[in-house]
Amino acid sequence: MHGPVLVNWLLALLTAAAGTHCLTRLRRPPCPVVAPGVRLRAPAGGRPKTDPGRLARESDAAEALMGLGMAGMALAGAAVPAAVWAWVFGLPAVAFLLAAVYGPAGRAHRLHHAVGALAMTYTALAMAASPGGHHHAAASLGTPVLTGLLLLYFGAYSLRTGTRLLRTPSGSLAVGTAGLPQACRLTMGIGMFAMLLTM
Repeated sequence: MHGPVLVNWLLALLTAAAGTHCLTRLRRPPCPVVAPGVRLRAPAGGRPKTDPGRLARESDAAEALMGLGMAGMALAGAAVPAAVWAWVFGLPAVAFLLAAVYGPAGRAHRLHHAVGALAMTYTALAMAASPGGHHHAAASLGTPVLTGLLLLYFGAYSLRTGTRLLRTPSGSLAVGTAGLPQACRLTMGIGMFAMLLTM
Protein backbone atom coordinates (compact mmCIF):
# COMPACT_ATOMS: atom_id res chain seq x y z
CA MET A 1 0.00 0.00 0.00
CA HIS A 2 1.30 3.43 -0.96
CA GLY A 3 0.42 6.56 0.95
CA PRO A 4 1.63 8.67 3.88
CA VAL A 5 4.19 6.74 5.92
CA LEU A 6 2.47 7.55 9.21
CA VAL A 7 -0.87 6.25 7.91
CA ASN A 8 0.78 3.05 6.69
CA TRP A 9 2.41 2.44 10.08
CA LEU A 10 -0.80 3.16 12.01
CA LEU A 11 -2.76 0.83 9.74
CA ALA A 12 -0.10 -1.86 10.10
CA LEU A 13 -0.07 -1.58 13.90
CA LEU A 14 -3.85 -1.71 14.23
CA THR A 15 -4.38 -4.61 11.84
CA ALA A 16 -1.40 -6.55 13.23
CA ALA A 17 -2.82 -6.17 16.75
CA ALA A 18 -6.24 -7.37 15.56
CA GLY A 19 -4.73 -10.31 13.67
CA THR A 20 -2.57 -11.30 16.63
CA HIS A 21 -5.59 -11.25 18.93
CA CYS A 22 -7.41 -13.56 16.52
CA LEU A 23 -4.44 -15.94 16.60
CA THR A 24 -4.56 -16.03 20.39
CA ARG A 25 -8.27 -16.89 20.24
CA LEU A 26 -7.42 -19.86 18.01
CA ARG A 27 -5.34 -21.36 20.83
CA ARG A 28 -8.29 -21.40 23.21
CA PRO A 29 -10.95 -24.11 23.46
CA PRO A 30 -13.78 -23.60 20.96
CA CYS A 31 -16.33 -21.10 22.18
CA PRO A 32 -20.03 -21.80 21.61
CA VAL A 33 -20.62 -18.15 20.69
CA VAL A 34 -21.35 -17.79 16.97
CA ALA A 35 -19.93 -14.87 15.02
CA PRO A 36 -22.37 -12.07 14.07
CA GLY A 37 -24.34 -12.83 10.93
CA VAL A 38 -24.12 -16.60 11.39
CA ARG A 39 -27.45 -18.38 11.56
CA LEU A 40 -27.44 -22.10 12.16
CA ARG A 41 -30.21 -23.95 10.40
CA ALA A 42 -31.35 -27.10 12.07
CA PRO A 43 -32.25 -30.00 9.75
CA ALA A 44 -35.33 -32.20 10.16
CA GLY A 45 -33.74 -33.94 13.14
CA GLY A 46 -33.55 -30.64 14.99
CA ARG A 47 -29.76 -30.53 15.34
CA PRO A 48 -27.55 -28.18 13.27
CA LYS A 49 -25.01 -29.92 11.04
CA THR A 50 -22.31 -27.33 11.68
CA ASP A 51 -20.72 -26.90 15.09
CA PRO A 52 -20.92 -23.26 16.28
CA GLY A 53 -17.46 -23.61 17.84
CA ARG A 54 -16.05 -24.65 14.48
CA LEU A 55 -17.57 -21.60 12.80
CA ALA A 56 -16.11 -19.35 15.48
CA ARG A 57 -12.64 -20.86 14.99
CA GLU A 58 -13.01 -20.56 11.22
CA SER A 59 -13.83 -16.88 11.69
CA ASP A 60 -10.81 -16.40 13.98
CA ALA A 61 -8.49 -18.01 11.41
CA ALA A 62 -9.86 -15.86 8.57
CA GLU A 63 -9.61 -12.67 10.61
CA ALA A 64 -6.04 -13.52 11.71
CA LEU A 65 -5.07 -13.97 8.05
CA MET A 66 -6.75 -10.71 7.06
CA GLY A 67 -5.29 -8.67 9.93
CA LEU A 68 -1.71 -9.90 9.57
CA GLY A 69 -1.98 -9.83 5.78
CA MET A 70 -3.16 -6.21 5.81
CA ALA A 71 -0.27 -5.29 8.11
CA GLY A 72 2.21 -6.99 5.79
CA MET A 73 0.74 -5.37 2.70
CA ALA A 74 0.73 -1.92 4.31
CA LEU A 75 4.45 -2.17 5.13
CA ALA A 76 5.90 -4.39 2.40
CA GLY A 77 3.25 -4.62 -0.30
CA ALA A 78 5.54 -3.54 -3.16
CA ALA A 79 8.47 -5.66 -1.96
CA VAL A 80 6.46 -8.91 -2.13
CA PRO A 81 5.55 -10.17 -5.62
CA ALA A 82 1.88 -9.74 -6.48
CA ALA A 83 1.64 -13.47 -7.24
CA VAL A 84 2.46 -14.24 -3.60
CA TRP A 85 -0.33 -11.99 -2.33
CA ALA A 86 -2.70 -13.48 -4.92
CA TRP A 87 -2.03 -17.00 -3.63
CA VAL A 88 -2.12 -15.99 0.03
CA PHE A 89 -5.56 -14.39 -0.30
CA GLY A 90 -6.94 -16.03 -3.43
CA LEU A 91 -6.94 -19.58 -2.08
CA PRO A 92 -8.85 -18.71 1.12
CA ALA A 93 -11.30 -16.67 -0.98
CA VAL A 94 -12.08 -19.70 -3.15
CA ALA A 95 -12.34 -21.92 -0.07
CA PHE A 96 -14.81 -19.55 1.60
CA LEU A 97 -16.86 -19.20 -1.57
CA LEU A 98 -17.14 -22.99 -1.89
CA ALA A 99 -17.96 -23.32 1.82
CA ALA A 100 -20.67 -20.66 1.46
CA VAL A 101 -22.21 -22.50 -1.50
CA TYR A 102 -22.05 -26.01 -0.07
CA GLY A 103 -21.97 -25.40 3.70
CA PRO A 104 -25.11 -25.99 5.76
CA ALA A 105 -24.67 -22.85 7.87
CA GLY A 106 -22.75 -19.62 8.22
CA ARG A 107 -23.27 -18.55 4.61
CA ALA A 108 -23.22 -14.77 5.21
CA HIS A 109 -20.23 -15.14 7.53
CA ARG A 110 -18.24 -17.09 4.90
CA LEU A 111 -19.24 -14.76 2.07
CA HIS A 112 -17.93 -11.80 4.07
CA HIS A 113 -14.54 -13.46 4.50
CA ALA A 114 -14.51 -14.37 0.79
CA VAL A 115 -15.20 -10.74 -0.15
CA GLY A 116 -12.41 -9.60 2.17
CA ALA A 117 -9.88 -12.03 0.71
CA LEU A 118 -10.89 -11.14 -2.86
CA ALA A 119 -10.58 -7.42 -2.04
CA MET A 120 -7.05 -8.00 -0.73
CA THR A 121 -6.15 -9.91 -3.90
CA TYR A 122 -7.61 -7.16 -6.08
CA THR A 123 -5.73 -4.44 -4.16
CA ALA A 124 -2.39 -6.26 -4.42
CA LEU A 125 -2.77 -6.97 -8.14
CA ALA A 126 -3.87 -3.40 -8.94
CA MET A 127 -0.93 -1.88 -7.08
CA ALA A 128 1.56 -4.33 -8.60
CA ALA A 129 0.32 -3.54 -12.12
CA SER A 130 1.62 0.03 -11.87
CA PRO A 131 5.00 0.65 -13.51
CA GLY A 132 7.65 0.97 -10.82
CA GLY A 133 5.04 0.42 -8.11
CA HIS A 134 3.77 4.02 -8.18
CA HIS A 135 0.35 4.11 -6.63
CA HIS A 136 -1.08 6.91 -8.77
CA ALA A 137 -0.64 4.65 -11.79
CA ALA A 138 -2.27 1.77 -9.94
CA ALA A 139 -5.35 3.89 -9.45
CA SER A 140 -5.86 4.11 -13.21
CA LEU A 141 -5.39 0.34 -13.59
CA GLY A 142 -7.88 -0.62 -10.92
CA THR A 143 -11.54 -0.82 -11.90
CA PRO A 144 -13.25 2.29 -10.46
CA VAL A 145 -16.66 0.59 -10.31
CA LEU A 146 -15.30 -2.43 -8.43
CA THR A 147 -13.27 -0.21 -6.11
CA GLY A 148 -16.39 1.87 -5.42
CA LEU A 149 -18.52 -1.20 -4.68
CA LEU A 150 -15.90 -2.56 -2.29
CA LEU A 151 -15.66 0.84 -0.58
CA LEU A 152 -19.43 0.86 -0.11
CA TYR A 153 -19.39 -2.69 1.26
CA PHE A 154 -16.59 -2.17 3.78
CA GLY A 155 -17.87 1.28 4.74
CA ALA A 156 -21.31 -0.16 5.50
CA TYR A 157 -19.74 -3.14 7.29
CA SER A 158 -17.63 -0.85 9.48
CA LEU A 159 -20.63 1.31 10.37
CA ARG A 160 -22.72 -1.75 11.24
CA THR A 161 -19.95 -3.30 13.33
CA GLY A 162 -19.27 0.01 15.08
CA THR A 163 -22.96 0.35 15.93
CA ARG A 164 -22.98 -3.15 17.43
CA LEU A 165 -19.86 -2.32 19.42
CA LEU A 166 -21.51 0.78 20.87
CA ARG A 167 -24.38 -1.41 22.09
CA THR A 168 -21.95 -3.77 23.85
CA PRO A 169 -22.35 -3.58 27.66
CA SER A 170 -19.68 -1.47 29.35
CA GLY A 171 -16.70 -3.41 30.58
CA SER A 172 -17.11 -6.21 28.05
CA LEU A 173 -13.98 -5.31 26.06
CA ALA A 174 -11.98 -7.69 28.20
CA VAL A 175 -10.17 -10.51 26.42
CA GLY A 176 -12.46 -13.40 25.55
CA THR A 177 -15.74 -11.46 25.67
CA ALA A 178 -17.94 -10.37 22.78
CA GLY A 179 -16.75 -6.76 22.74
CA LEU A 180 -13.10 -7.26 21.80
CA PRO A 181 -13.76 -9.51 18.77
CA GLN A 182 -16.22 -6.85 17.56
CA ALA A 183 -13.51 -4.22 17.96
CA CYS A 184 -11.10 -6.39 15.93
CA ARG A 185 -13.67 -6.76 13.14
CA LEU A 186 -14.22 -3.01 13.15
CA THR A 187 -10.46 -2.42 12.92
CA MET A 188 -10.12 -4.73 9.94
CA GLY A 189 -13.17 -3.26 8.20
CA ILE A 190 -11.74 0.24 8.57
CA GLY A 191 -8.31 -1.01 7.47
CA MET A 192 -9.73 -2.54 4.30
CA PHE A 193 -11.68 0.65 3.63
CA ALA A 194 -8.48 2.71 4.06
CA MET A 195 -6.53 0.49 1.68
CA LEU A 196 -9.21 0.76 -1.00
CA LEU A 197 -9.51 4.52 -0.48
CA THR A 198 -5.87 5.03 -1.43
CA MET A 199 -6.37 3.33 -4.81
